[in-house]
Amino acid sequence: MSRTFQPRRYSAEQLGALRAKYQAERDRRIRPEGNAQYRRAAGEFSSYAKDPYTGWAERDTVHDRVEAVVIGGGFGGLVSGARLRQAGVESLRTIDEAGDFGGTWYWNRYPGVHCDIEATVYLPLLEEVGYVPKWRYAPGEEIRQHAVAIAKQFDLYADTMFHTRVTELRWDDDAAEWTVTTDRGDEFRSRYVVISSGALTQPKLPGIPGIDEFRGRTFHSSRWAHDYDLTGKRVAVVGTGASGIQIVPSIAADVEHLYVFQRTPSSVDVRGNRPTDPAWAASLRPGWQQERMDNFLTLVTGGHVEQDLIGDGWTATARLQRQLLTGTLDETISAEEREHLDELADVRKMDEIRGRVDEIVEDPATAEILKPWYRYMCKRPTFSDFYLQTFNRPNVTLVDTADFGGITAMTPTAVVVGDREYEVDCVIFATGFEVGISGVVSGTLPVYGRGGLPLLRHWSKGPRTLHGFYSHGFPNLFHLGSLQNAASVNFTHVLQEQAIHIGALIGEARKRGARRIEPTAEAEQAWVDVIRETAPVTFDFQAECTPGYYNGEGKPRPVNNSFGPGPVVFHDLLRRWRAEGGIDEVLRTT
Repeated sequence: MSRTFQPRRYSAEQLGALRAKYQAERDRRIRPEGNAQYRRAAGEFSSYAKDPYTGWAERDTVHDRVEAVVIGGGFGGLVSGARLRQAGVESLRTIDEAGDFGGTWYWNRYPGVHCDIEATVYLPLLEEVGYVPKWRYAPGEEIRQHAVAIAKQFDLYADTMFHTRVTELRWDDDAAEWTVTTDRGDEFRSRYVVISSGALTQPKLPGIPGIDEFRGRTFHSSRWAHDYDLTGKRVAVVGTGASGIQIVPSIAADVEHLYVFQRTPSSVDVRGNRPTDPAWAASLRPGWQQERMDNFLTLVTGGHVEQDLIGDGWTATARLQRQLLTGTLDETISAEEREHLDELADVRKMDEIRGRVDEIVEDPATAEILKPWYRYMCKRPTFSDFYLQTFNRPNVTLVDTADFGGITAMTPTAVVVGDREYEVDCVIFATGFEVGISGVVSGTLPVYGRGGLPLLRHWSKGPRTLHGFYSHGFPNLFHLGSLQNAASVNFTHVLQEQAIHIGALIGEARKRGARRIEPTAEAEQAWVDVIRETAPVTFDFQAECTPGYYNGEGKPRPVNNSFGPGPVVFHDLLRRWRAEGGIDEVLRTT
């Protein structure tokens, strides 16, 4: 029988006990090796990263010259390509390790995959393409097809290198060009290079002893084996984050038995997905998407709007998101009082989340394991109307691995937790991606600037950029992502603003005949100082969180490289910088 949630009041002593509970649950899950507990899908495990969707084709090596190359075919690369086309760039090449455009949405084709941000604000360039999403939270295939539509709309298929990885970028100062080399023997020149290689494309695997000994079928959720029929099989799903909570209810009815291996439960709130109202879609007027995007971004970063146009789980919890991101602060009260009020709001929300588990899950023991004991933004919140209900099925078993630091081992026929073996035919790793580790940062894409200076040497004491885009000594090289700029839960909005900025810079350089776009050393240092002075202080908050990718598996970085005032302020800063002559300071005609 379901149990109805009733909010409770907390005394100071009860709040202290709850903090102690959070700490104890965190300590159960901490592993001393941090991120090293995972394995890269490379070397002997490279088969987990292989493209199962598009066949690899031979092609001739390329030795030519283009005006611009975009590394990455996800939404960052797509919006960059679109803005470069609008800036007049005709000779434009896109390179990606996948077999087509789409980025994360090319790879993620597992059953039940949807976006968790409303599609009207998540999918970029809807008005430019002339499309209104069919669902409030679009399914993966609709998103992937929209990526393809953007590529077609802006003629980005005209010159592509799919199934290709860039292996080096080297600047030629005399020619004012980059030499680009790839793993397929290509070596060509490009005036401009835009790197948007993505943070959610390289799968990671748990470092389970015996993982390579299992004789059944295994695959990563981002490389779904559509040729393998799960019907009647004993299946293990490893991981209960955003992917796991969508996969589990989508396959439970088909399998003989489903074992869900969980180290830390996600917070699972109501999704409430629904088809888009055709009458509402027909009523939209030009500028509708930008209005909704701006409304959402303002709300989730702590700003004020007259009306919440989205009205979902994200905008309802904007105050709590400030713990990880940023936002407008109420300066009329002390920091201590503000933290106390934030904690009370957090407690109320997490009690609601835990109460929902009690309301839905019939077995009290299973319900207890599914309850998240941590602050709301310690892990990315999830939304589902089906996940918790799946644990009422007799053929679904939740396996708690917290006391063992995860799965203990794998044998040729089973997954082992502690001293218990679970015999299965198939193991699906819903263990996520190498988040925030681009080829540039990891060193797998070495970059050599003026005089052969390695970019990572230039960044040896931390990233050095102007506005997060480009560095002194590395002309005409642009980075997209969260480095030294502002973040948001709706990352595609951030990418669009970055692409607009890069397109404006390159467009102006073309008009003026400038050969180089490069900040001065002084401008670069000034921005580094701004980041150091304004970066949100999240270390203490993250250090107290349960381990996950937000906090480096319990080892958060002591230095935050984000622009503290947030994306709304940052985007306005960029617009004013362009309008007030900032571009003049980075263009070089010689």
